[in-house]
Formats: sequence, C-alpha cells, structure tokens
Amino acid sequence: MTVAAHAVSAPRVDALLLAPTPQSWVELARVSLDVLLVDHANCEKKAASTALALMFAYAEDLELAEQMSRLAREELRHYEQVGQLLRRLAIVPQRLAPGRYAQSLRRLVARSEPGREVDLMICGAFIEARSCERFAALSRELDGPARDMFESLHEAEARHFELYLRLARRRAQAAGIDAAARIGAFGALEAELIVSRDAVFRFHSGAPA
Repeated sequence: MTVAAHAVSAPRVDALLLAPTPQSWVELARVSLDVLLVDHANCEKKAASTALALMFAYAEDLELAEQMSRLAREELRHYEQVGQLLRRLAIVPQRLAPGRYAQSLRRLVARSEPGREVDLMICGAFIEARSCERFAALSRELDGPARDMFESLHEAEARHFELYLRLARRRAQAAGIDAAARIGAFGALEAELIVSRDAVFRFHSGAPA
C-alpha cells in the first residue's frame, strides 16, 4: 500500500495551532529517524510523568485525577511501542538534551492558582496537539514501521489535546478566568517556537537552523 493511502489528517488541531510544521523540519526528520524516535520515546515518558504530577498536584479533583490516571497509562503504552520500534530498527537509545519547546511554553504558566492549573492544562493541550499534527505529517512522508506507528498514535494524541483543553476550560469557567485569552497567548508563543530557527533537532523543535 502506498504512503498516500496511509495518509492521515489532523483537522481538529487546525483550530488550535496557529502555524503548521515547516516542511524543512519534516525533511530533516526523514533523515534523522534515530534522533526523532529516541526523543519521541523521551516525550512519551515525560507525558506520563506530567499526568502523574497533575494527579498529585490536584488530588482533590477526582475527575482530573481519573483522567490523568488513564492518560499516564496510555502514554506508557506508547513509550513501550516506541521502544519496540527502536529495537526492531536496531537504534540504540541515548541521552538527549531537551529542546527549547516545552520549557519555553512552561515559562508562560502562571505561578499562582487558579491560573496555574488553567495554564498547565493549556500547555498540555498545545504539546499534544503539536504531536498530533506532526504524527499526521510524518505518516504522509515516511514509509515502513515508523509510518505505521505514527499513524496509529495520531488519534490518541487528538484525544489527549482535547482532554487537556476541556479541563482547562472547565477550570477557567469555575475560576472566572478568560480561557480564550490564555489559549491565544500560548498559541502565539507555540507558533513562534515552531516557525523560528532552532539549532537543536527534536520531536517538537522549530525550523532547522
């Protein structure tokens, strides 16, 4: 079956993300699959860790805790999938310094509650939405087992970003916070990180320098 036949789209993220992934990033990803997959494995571990941290931070919110529990388990299953692919492709895992993306987004997170909770959820939504968009882009460009894995993870990432966004809006409404304004602020920063030159190639990095 051709790559085109496997292609997936990410129409739901278009309403959130303000800039598409540069084609130059996709082209670099095609020839840097080892780094891409190793960093992807790290991202899945971080996503599970973030979900667990939110469970502890907001333990009084049973709905959030239950959702984060399920999310953490799913992210760990995704990590296992990436690990299996690394072994299949004989790619040796290595320690990679983190890129600028997540750290830059988290600098925008409010330091006090309830704004901090809203911002953490919005931050999670953008990270998951960008993953979803990049899985779609990679599944159109790659072939073989890597393409199959990215295609299979696409819908999960879409569900994850929608979950974070729903939780952000729920908390914002209860606290009287303008969720749209905060989403707009994160969206502008996220787009800048994606389209601006980035010296370090990672799964969420910007345009190659």
